[in-house]
Amino acid sequence: MPATKTDTIDQLYGLIANEEDARACTDIPDSACREVPRNFFLILASNVLTKLGDLLISPKTVLAWLLGAVGAPALVAWLVPIRESGSMVPQMAIGAWVRRKPVRKWFWTLGSFGQAISVAAMAASVWFLEGYTAGYGVVGGLIVFSLARGFCSVAMKDVQGKCIPKGRRGRLSGLATTIGGTATVVLTVLLFWNRGEPSVAFYAALLLIAALMWVIAGLLFASVAEYDGETGGGGNALGEAVRSLSLLRDDPPFRHFVITRALLLCSALASPYFVVLAQKQADSGWLLGVFLLASSLASSVSASVWGWMADASSRRVMIRGGALAALVCLVTGLIALFSGEQAISIWLYPAAFFVLGIAHAGVRLGRKTYLVDMAGGNKRTDYTAVSNSVIGLLLLVTGGLTALLGLVSEAAVILALGLMGTAGVVSALRLEEVSG
Repeated sequence: MPATKTDTIDQLYGLIANEEDARACTDIPDSACREVPRNFFLILASNVLTKLGDLLISPKTVLAWLLGAVGAPALVAWLVPIRESGSMVPQMAIGAWVRRKPVRKWFWTLGSFGQAISVAAMAASVWFLEGYTAGYGVVGGLIVFSLARGFCSVAMKDVQGKCIPKGRRGRLSGLATTIGGTATVVLTVLLFWNRGEPSVAFYAALLLIAALMWVIAGLLFASVAEYDGETGGGGNALGEAVRSLSLLRDDPPFRHFVITRALLLCSALASPYFVVLAQKQADSGWLLGVFLLASSLASSVSASVWGWMADASSRRVMIRGGALAALVCLVTGLIALFSGEQAISIWLYPAAFFVLGIAHAGVRLGRKTYLVDMAGGNKRTDYTAVSNSVIGLLLLVTGGLTALLGLVSEAAVILALGLMGTAGVVSALRLEEVSG
């Protein structure tokens, strides 16, 4: 008899699971275990599409260049803080709301559609408006984008924890990042090969392509077979959110994780300063393609490796990724500091950006897998919401401090972030093992 679609999915999942009993489930019910292969690929496809969209509208590269192209360069400083914090700060209230629903995939689907609408609004702003009016439209769209992303962030970890067994979550995230990064490499070459300064129409088309990615991802995620989970918190969502903060006081392992994650923010905050230093060397349009390609390659060549390593020990992945991020920041910062006004190779900063991207992929994937593995049931949603809200606030504070230090020099900012990352590695060494 010819193989059915279900048989093919099971066989592919068996290859990825790399064990005789690919359906082995250690921490999810038997009823959910039967749906694991199909859910694995639905979540994988959704993640690949959103990661591809993320790279196409990256605030560190594409949106920064876009604001310069429309004549609103002063707004560039707001992109990364809004992109990161806007999705994190409200998550305690979002998490309290999501926790009361037995099936949570719909929050992710609606969040994905919300991101698609906001990105399409950015495209409309740069097409129909000019100057700072267009820039404000992009920033406004990014605010809505980040808020919608908050729903996806809370729901994803919970749905993944309910539908994918422990020992498979790291490789799911790693595969998604690798495939998405590889697809972006191909798309970047096609879009930027032998191209001069991109036009506004080019940017608008790029944003519309990204919006379509989120629409398809939302439709796929709606097909995930999710069983009813625990519910709780029948009171006011904001009140539940405030009470959730007690986790930082009463749960020492969780508090230690949040502190470690905060210190390892260096891998995310340093990237724009590498771009700024490169722009000072050669303010050319082709640099956009180079940095976007470096970001894509960093994800595609490292994420699956980090994912498999995270299934063995997400703690060690955080340590190794953080150590690499701290090292590249310290080395690059020292080179930039001592070179002063002297010209250095234009390829130094894209190369350093590439290595930092590899390190950031490890830090990000390691801490995501660590958080899912250290919690179960409703705690997983609470941990995600509280840690993201706290980190979002700290990100705004740290971003403000680095902006002030940036008035002195970009090299000083990179060095300070390198020292911060070093402290994060020391903190990660003291975390408990939760994988396996």
